[in-house]
Amino acid sequence: MTATLRPVDVLVIGGGQAGLAAGYYLRRAKADFVIFDAQDSAGGAWRHAWDSLSLFSPAQYSSLPGRMMPIPPGGGYPSATEVVTYLADYERRYELPVLRPVAVRAVRRGDGRLLVETGQGTWQAKVVISATGTWWRPYIPYYSGLRDFGGEHLHTAGYLGPEPLRGKRVVIVGGGNSAAQLLAEVSTLAEVTWVTQRPPRLLPDDIDGRALFDLATRRHRASQTGEQSESIADLGDIVAVPSVREARDRGVLKAEPMFTHITSHGVAWADGTTLACDVILWCTGFRPALGHLAPLGLRSPDGLIPTRGTQAIGEPRLHLLGYGDWTGPASATLIGAGRTARQLVAEITAQL
Repeated sequence: MTATLRPVDVLVIGGGQAGLAAGYYLRRAKADFVIFDAQDSAGGAWRHAWDSLSLFSPAQYSSLPGRMMPIPPGGGYPSATEVVTYLADYERRYELPVLRPVAVRAVRRGDGRLLVETGQGTWQAKVVISATGTWWRPYIPYYSGLRDFGGEHLHTAGYLGPEPLRGKRVVIVGGGNSAAQLLAEVSTLAEVTWVTQRPPRLLPDDIDGRALFDLATRRHRASQTGEQSESIADLGDIVAVPSVREARDRGVLKAEPMFTHITSHGVAWADGTTLACDVILWCTGFRPALGHLAPLGLRSPDGLIPTRGTQAIGEPRLHLLGYGDWTGPASATLIGAGRTARQLVAEITAQL
């Protein structure tokens, strides 16, 4: 690329699962488009996940449009490594125009187009699809004493496996799937205490990502019509994957109430109870990576960008994909990103 302004009809920011799903439908629509990926190889955020991470759904229910993810040897749910291999193959198979590594610094309004500024020059696009996900913005909630802690703060995003925690005293924070899965493996070689805002509840053993996606889709449709629908929270919080069931059977899947503050040596509760620890492992989620869109001034006080479907209300030339239900039902999942991308590209085609 050169430093001159280069025009394109559609520019996709992000080469992970959401960006590739958009690319598939843009290719089918014979659109003039390009995908920017800040990483140096394919696989999106899955390249950075911990070693034992696997999907919640079987391969046939965890695929992008046009190509089913291969079923792992022996069946079961695909691992993070297998997802990376699948995404790289998907990108090659459909000859998607991914340019990497290209980091987008800013998106600004131009004369009739959006200007996408990168370290290798500026591009002009009639439409921009932001698909940068959330992995790059790990969230740690603030507690009094957070910065005084003399041990290690570790977030899910930086966790690669349990071995570095062997023999240590670990406090795991968070009541979701990541916390339960990491508790299951860290508890085999470290002294672990699990703390949550409210008592965690396991979903029934027969419920996995398939049922959760269907429920999310029904809830989205109901919200569009003003109807009531069942809530995922009514069923439980945590998918009972094999490692979590094993931890449950060992009797370690027990959570303490959330602490109120942090000390130099550990955590403490309002009643004066304290607990010394070496590591606080924050399984507290992520926030959308939207910094590149800041010049557009679109964020609301909650940090999100108001959308109608995937289209930004304050900037119709911008679409957002893959950040969660606010940009499409279960759009942060493989199958959800694909289904949302189909409608998104249909709208963009009409828009152009």
